[in-house]
Amino acid sequence: MPRMKVLRRATLLGFFLLTTFSALFAAPPRLAVEAPPELAPEARRIRDFPPEELSSAQRLVGLEDPGPPIRVFLAPEGSGAALAVPPWVAGYAYSDRGIVVLLPARTPAYPDASLEDLLRHEVAHVLIARASGNRPLPRWFHEGMAMVAGLSWGLDDRARLTMTLLADRQITLAELDRRFAGTGAQVHRAYAISGAFVRDLLEQHGPDAPGRILAGVREGLSFEDAFFRATGESLGDAETSFWERQSFWYRWVPILTSSALLWVLVTLLFLWAVRRRRARDAALRRMWEDEEELVN
Repeated sequence: MPRMKVLRRATLLGFFLLTTFSALFAAPPRLAVEAPPELAPEARRIRDFPPEELSSAQRLVGLEDPGPPIRVFLAPEGSGAALAVPPWVAGYAYSDRGIVVLLPARTPAYPDASLEDLLRHEVAHVLIARASGNRPLPRWFHEGMAMVAGLSWGLDDRARLTMTLLADRQITLAELDRRFAGTGAQVHRAYAISGAFVRDLLEQHGPDAPGRILAGVREGLSFEDAFFRATGESLGDAETSFWERQSFWYRWVPILTSSALLWVLVTLLFLWAVRRRRARDAALRRMWEDEEELVN
């Protein structure tokens, strides 16, 4: 194994051990839940949510102190909070104000699968804003970070990324931001690519890279300058290398899923079946011939 790869893995392991040990003594984010009486059961679920499960998001964004309690409002369908967003949105955050709004009557959509997943995701947005000093961040970075911090990235995301690459191939980070203002399908694809980019950032530059970027933004650097200082490469170069690492998915998956390859596989399967049938028939003929010789 190359020396640099060994050193990188050792560094990542050391960071994870350090942050895990530190988390035992760091206070997790606190929640202040408010809900109308008809949503009391859902409010109880949120109040019973272990705050320690939000510590991973706190570590990822590089916050030692998560700040004041995050206010979580549970709003019923038909309320002003529900009417303010499209019907497929089950939750959102006013990140700069430390407020999360959840709509329990709506089924959480991708990238979240439950009310708890939705809570993690939206709380992560608040923590990201606090880590950046509420300074502007690209939408794709905000959403990709919230996916990773909220533990929303998994096999389903890889499948969605593959389908997105089949449909769109390579798109720019600037285009990603515009996709978040599009239709439901466009937004889902934007989530998949944003989450993949942030995951790639962690793999290439270490789990503390997002925190270093956010710290630079908090100090007054532009996002691009903070990215360069934290990673040693420009955002443009990182974007190019990311797509190069995804080349298998948008170059080979179309071939592997093409109708031509399917017919080749069907033909090979047919020829294999014919060969097996001929071998079986030949064996039966030999057995009959041996039986005839015994009888005679």
